[in-house]
Amino acid sequence: MAKYLLLKHYRGAPPAVNDVPMDRWTPEEISDHIQYMRDFAAQLESTGEYVDGQALAAEGTWVRYDGEGRPPVTDGPFAETKDLIAGWMVIDVDSYDRALELAGQLSAAPGAGGEPIHEWLEIRPFMHEPPSVTD
Repeated sequence: MAKYLLLKHYRGAPPAVNDVPMDRWTPEEISDHIQYMRDFAAQLESTGEYVDGQALAAEGTWVRYDGEGRPPVTDGPFAETKDLIAGWMVIDVDSYDRALELAGQLSAAPGAGGEPIHEWLEIRPFMHEPPSVTD
């Protein structure tokens, strides 16, 4: 099994086919979209392929270490990441091809007018630990 991160983007990816921003959807369209995501996660839970997933709030802040005894440096409250990552799902699947298949299904979540969004999703494999060396 290999773990993959499926990233949903607000911006940065090529435009979706049904490229209507969520803030212009009706409450029913938003509910249908969220229910699709829940049903998709439940399907993956039943096959043992679901690890975790979350939608992300729009607000965020960049933070970095600024030296011993100094407070962290922040930039914002407008972190660039909030403009990019809308949410994520971690899956644990047998192959890269299965990750592609599931990302394609996730891309079909309904949006405006109840039509599939056909959004672009980014698939990122988790890094594996390097082999340990024993004496």
